[in-house]
Amino acid sequence: MKQYKMWIGGKWTDAESGKTYPVYNPATETEIAQLPLGDKSDVNKAVEAARRAFPVWSQKSQPERSQITLKIATLLRENAAELARLDTLEHGTPAKRAAFLALDTPGWFEWAAYNARSMMGHTIPVSPETLVYLQREPVGVIAIITPWNLPLMMIFQKLAPALTLGNTCVIKPPSINSLTALKLAEILEKLELPPGTVNIITGPGSTVGEALASHPGVDMVAFTGSSETGKAIMSLSSQTVKRLQLELGGKNPAMILDDADVTQAAVAMAKQQCNNSGQICGSPGRFYIHEKVYDEFVEKFTVAMNKMVVGDPNDEKTDMGPLVSAQHRDRVEGYIKSALDEGAKVLLGGKRPTAPPMNKGYYVMPTIIADITQKMKVAREEIFGPVACFMQKFNSDEKLIEMANDNTFGLTSWVWTSDMARGMRCANKIQAGTVILGQGRGGGPEFPWGGYKESGIGKEGSLYGLYEYTNLKRVQVDLMASKK
Repeated sequence: MKQYKMWIGGKWTDAESGKTYPVYNPATETEIAQLPLGDKSDVNKAVEAARRAFPVWSQKSQPERSQITLKIATLLRENAAELARLDTLEHGTPAKRAAFLALDTPGWFEWAAYNARSMMGHTIPVSPETLVYLQREPVGVIAIITPWNLPLMMIFQKLAPALTLGNTCVIKPPSINSLTALKLAEILEKLELPPGTVNIITGPGSTVGEALASHPGVDMVAFTGSSETGKAIMSLSSQTVKRLQLELGGKNPAMILDDADVTQAAVAMAKQQCNNSGQICGSPGRFYIHEKVYDEFVEKFTVAMNKMVVGDPNDEKTDMGPLVSAQHRDRVEGYIKSALDEGAKVLLGGKRPTAPPMNKGYYVMPTIIADITQKMKVAREEIFGPVACFMQKFNSDEKLIEMANDNTFGLTSWVWTSDMARGMRCANKIQAGTVILGQGRGGGPEFPWGGYKESGIGKEGSLYGLYEYTNLKRVQVDLMASKK
């Protein structure tokens, strides 16, 4: 079992307290590592290092920084096999998906490197005597606080634009999924970045995360996680009026209209529901199915869910591995129980597997719950597991939109129909940051991602995402002053 260190100021270091904590393999429940238990004193060191590095890193030219970012992408791909192995080990990501993510997600650095060089200023015509121009500048020290559900991608989505645009960063990876982040530090060590440009602290959000959010030396917090934690970060950050980029939860409606291709919809949405064991903020949260196709959709969706191969994440045949921890498995099971207590019924799954090897590990089988009303707990809150919630049937588009919008979240949504004009009418009324007509969400850095309401603030991806990591400055010049 390996003992790890944190990466602060260009050096590997233990926690100031000397304390460590264990990390477990979610598929076997065995201890796989000991990590430093960071606290406020470690945050102070990391923020100070990032502030010292900021003048050096930010004053490099954009072409210089973009070249370094491209080198990071190259090194990440060279280390993809090891990153994928760690992802499977610490998170339970099925090996075939972990390998894909490890090779695909470095594209965030390439995209940021190329597009940062095109972020030019603008001039505003005022008069022949006055020049006004706008320029974008790095924000400063950015705290990157990421969740455990996609350990690699969540860091890359934020670090790539933040670093490329001249910011320095303190990363707090999820306490239970920090091995891939520390491997990233090993890779960055080869590049001879100014010491402190990127720092990585391990430890719980209740200490490290809160210390970062409230630290006066942190200029911005970029966070992905639950809405409850996002609200806490907003409160802590308000003490110094920090810039915030928050990608929070979702309870995403999937709407199956009466003219939909039911077979295609059932197969596609079952895969969406079980992707990453349902531990994705963009997973379907509520299924609204027209009464004319309800029975057909339930039947075909159940078949598709039954075909999901659940098992050892190291097996190439596995589609779905375990949940990330015993605590989260218990939370998901608590939601299933609450649905039954409130009068819903389980059509599929709902129990732990008992046959070896899945009698160990934090597994929840693909589950379908039906007869859910708008007020039930599972209709209002994010389950974050492989649990499909079938709402009561609908028979009018007006009622559908009303029910779909009846939620505090507004992240993403799906509309399945063969009539695209009808689908677009629905899309224009849905309160969500993304509306998909048909197949699954387009991914990658070209697409903006972010929600309405309690699903967050700001965007990730696209040029809109790049702008989040810059300050906009107006410079006004009196051209006549030189003649005086």
